[in-house]
Amino acid sequence: MALVTLNSPVPTGGWRLARVGGGSRWQGRVLTGAGLALLPWTVCLATTLPPRQAAAWIALDLLEAAALLTAGARLRRGTPGHRTAAAGAAVLLTADAVVDVATAAGPDLACAVAMALAAELPLAALCARLALRPATPHGR
Repeated sequence: MALVTLNSPVPTGGWRLARVGGGSRWQGRVLTGAGLALLPWTVCLATTLPPRQAAAWIALDLLEAAALLTAGARLRRGTPGHRTAAAGAAVLLTADAVVDVATAAGPDLACAVAMALAAELPLAALCARLALRPATPHGR
C-alpha cells in the first residue's frame, strides 16, 4: 500500500474544483435544495400510490435525493468528490423523467411532461455538466 501511495500520480495536495468560488457554491445550493425537496415528495408518494408502485418510486427518489445531497454538499465545501454523485444523479433524474412520461396517461401525462421539462431534465443537465467538468490540481 505504501508503494502505491509513494508512486501516486496525484499531487499530495489533492484536487480542487476548477472554480471553487461563487459558481460552485450556487450550484451546490441548487443540488442540495433539490435533494431536500425530494424528501417530502417521497412521503406524498407513499401516501397516494398503491404500495407496489410506491416502493419503486420511493426507492428511485431516495436514490436521487442521496446523489443530489452528496454532490451539493461536496460542491459547497469545495471538495472534489462531487463528480461521481452528480453523474449518478444525472442518470437517475433522466431515467425518472423518461419512465414517468412513458407510464403516465390522461391528466397525469401533462404533469409528468411539465415536471420533466421544468425540473428533472434541467437538473439532470446541470448534474451532467458538473460531472464532466474537469478538476485542476492545487496550485495551478
